[in-house]
Amino acid sequence: MKKFFEEFKTFISRGNVMDMAIGVIIGGAFGAITSSLVADVVTPLLAALFQSPNTDALNITLRAASEGQEPIVLGLGTFLGAIINFLVIALVLFSVIKAMNKAKELAEKALNKKKEEEAAAAAEEPKGPTTEELLTEILAELKKKA
Repeated sequence: MKKFFEEFKTFISRGNVMDMAIGVIIGGAFGAITSSLVADVVTPLLAALFQSPNTDALNITLRAASEGQEPIVLGLGTFLGAIINFLVIALVLFSVIKAMNKAKELAEKALNKKKEEEAAAAAEEPKGPTTEELLTEILAELKKKA
């Protein structure tokens, strides 16, 4: 049992778990934003298109409520709202990931360009004589003196 808790402690303290937790929290906040976008922007537009106050008005009542029985409702409008919510979330996530990939690509290009410029500058620097050339010159000087 002690080994189990040690493994759990190692697992929970890894960076990936913390990143995932942060992602879940941000995802929850993001869900609230997209829900508001769907409920406050997209749904009223659809309601205007279908001339109903919201997509719930598109639900179909199969059996009306009566004494002791609840109504049976085919929730097409509710389902349509869920589909719209999903599509908006997917579109926004796609856009965010695409923007992040583009930013990463631009950063990599800038880094590669900087490395190329540094390499070109290093190549342009005048190179001094090699060790063999220096030794040859020293040997020639020593032969002159001898």
